[in-house]
Amino acid sequence: MQQLDGKRDANVAAEPRVAVVIPCYRERGHIIDVLARIGPEVTQIICVDDACPDRTGALVEEQNDDPRVAVIVSETNEGVGGATKRGFLSALEAGVDIVVKLDGDGQMDPALIPGLIAPIVDGHADYTKGNRFFSIENTASMPRYRVIGNLVMSFVSKFSSGYWHIFDPNNGFTAIHCAALRVLPLSKISDDYFFESDMLFRLNTLRAVVVDVPMLAVYGDEESHLKIREALPVFAKKHAGNFVKRIFYSYFLRSFSVASIQWILGPLLLIFGTSFGLYQWIAASSEGVAATAGTVMLAALPVIIGLQFILAAIDFDVKSVPTIPLHRLLSISLGARDRSG
Repeated sequence: MQQLDGKRDANVAAEPRVAVVIPCYRERGHIIDVLARIGPEVTQIICVDDACPDRTGALVEEQNDDPRVAVIVSETNEGVGGATKRGFLSALEAGVDIVVKLDGDGQMDPALIPGLIAPIVDGHADYTKGNRFFSIENTASMPRYRVIGNLVMSFVSKFSSGYWHIFDPNNGFTAIHCAALRVLPLSKISDDYFFESDMLFRLNTLRAVVVDVPMLAVYGDEESHLKIREALPVFAKKHAGNFVKRIFYSYFLRSFSVASIQWILGPLLLIFGTSFGLYQWIAASSEGVAATAGTVMLAALPVIIGLQFILAAIDFDVKSVPTIPLHRLLSISLGARDRSG
């Protein structure tokens, strides 16, 4: 089932086998139309009924006549991430080359699949995702709360994932090369709506190349199951955790550079300068005397230098975004191993 040697990689570029995974939860009103619009470039369609109370999976089995479609029914609700991972594993077992994740609510046009997978087919990316913010006109049609939420999450995601060049991190229209998918620790990736953001974090730990693909989103009568007010604090906590883990993995466990020193000294100097300055300000205020110039400088200099170190470390991080696709490196290394064997 492994397709990572050089010969197979050339075949992938010429004629990839593409599977589409659709997590289904209360999508009876849209799923049949979505399936009907999936083009011939797709060889397999996997619908994952995530213990759906309105039995979306049963509807697909009853009304769909496309032989490419297979339905998986989960006994318990695993969340959109859990359902997607179940579909991913099924696609890997089928031996496809590229897996596309498509929502069943009709917001994503299946006609865009060839464009979504093109950077992977051409060997330029391991993972591609839609970006609804490339066009001002498209953004204008987006509900305001979604615009604000996505802007905030996009900025935070840049820190946690390390992919500073991408936007719209919660976009669920994605594609991944199966060579990269096989080495992802799927069991560690979030099962809930943080799934897409967590995927980016895990992909960065593998140094996979991620590319944004412009897309239009259609908003109709579909109902979002994501509650923004409830999700924001949870997402913020998970992003913070991923940021700390990514910095440790990238700058201390896997490598050590000048940026590693900057990540240590920057926060320490900033915390020391701020704490010392506040302490001296409170002490001076309580005694009714002005702080000396030396005291002010002793507080200000660590803050200034600490901020400079942090900015320099971020600049290094921005310039360290992966550029060589992981699936090509895996193809080369495994091909060499096979020849030596």
